[in-house]
Amino acid sequence: MDLIIPGPASKSLGEKIAENLGLPKVNVETKNFPDGESYVRLEENVEGKRVVIIQSTYPPQNTHLIQLFLMVDAVKNFGAKEIVVVTPYLAYARQDKVFRLYEPISIETILKILEKLGVDKLITINLHEPNVLQKFRFKSVNLSAINLLAKYFLKMGLKDAVAFAPDAKAVKLVEEASKILGGGLGWFKKERNRVTGEISMSCEGEFKVEGKNVILFDDMISTGGTTATAVKMLKQMGVKKVFSACVHPLLVGDALQKILGNGAEKIVATDTIPSKVSIVSVASLITETLKKI
Repeated sequence: MDLIIPGPASKSLGEKIAENLGLPKVNVETKNFPDGESYVRLEENVEGKRVVIIQSTYPPQNTHLIQLFLMVDAVKNFGAKEIVVVTPYLAYARQDKVFRLYEPISIETILKILEKLGVDKLITINLHEPNVLQKFRFKSVNLSAINLLAKYFLKMGLKDAVAFAPDAKAVKLVEEASKILGGGLGWFKKERNRVTGEISMSCEGEFKVEGKNVILFDDMISTGGTTATAVKMLKQMGVKKVFSACVHPLLVGDALQKILGNGAEKIVATDTIPSKVSIVSVASLITETLKKI
C-alpha cells in the first residue's frame, strides 16, 4: 500500500492505521450542499498509487455510503493503481436475502456498486452474512473483532467468565470468545412475533451461570431490546455480574440506558462505529490484515 485515505466517517481510525503502517495519509475535503447532497475532494494526487480508503457506513448510512462511492470514483478517475476499501461497519448487511416477494437484496446492491466502481479489495468486520461476498469479483476479507473484545475483558480480570450469546445466531462469536476467557459458553433461543414484533427468549439447554461473571457477545447492538432482555434473564438466573460486548454499537434511541437499566455492569464495543462505549480499537486488526495483502 502507498496511501491511506481516512474517510470523513472514520477519520480517527484511518489516522491510527496510517500511523501504524507508517504510510502518508490523504486528507479529504467534504461538505454538504444546501440541498443535502454530499461533496468530497481528495487533497493530493493518487495517480499510480495503491490506496486504502477507510470509511465506515454507520448512520446516517446513506450519507456515508455516498461519500464512500464518491471517494472510490475519484481515486479511480485520477489514476490509482489499486483500490482497497475498508468498511469496518458495512450498512444494509442485514438485508442479505429476499424476505418478501419483489424486494431487493440490499447488501448485494451496495456491493454491486462498489464492484462497478472498480474496487480491487474489500475488508470489513463481522459482516452479518459473509457468504454474500463470494458472489463478487473483488477479493474480500471478513474479519472478526470478537477476540479483541474478549482480550479486553481478560485484562479487566474476568478470566473464566462465561461467554454468552443473546441468540443462536451469535453462538460462533461466543465460541471465539470462550477460547480466550476459558469459562465456557451458553446462549438463548430468541423468537420474534411477526405480527407484534415482540421478542421472547428462553435458555437453550442447561447452563450453570449462577454466581459466575457472564459476558454477552453480539455482532451489533441496534435498539438494544434483545440484549436488555438477555441481561435481565441472566440476572434472574443468579449471575454474579453481567457485561455486554458488541462489535458494532449502533445504539439506536435509548438502547444504552435500556441495557444498563436492566442490570449490565458495563457495555464495551469497538470503534467500527464511534460512540461512548467504543473502547476497543480495531486499528491493529485492520493494520495486520493490510500488511498481509
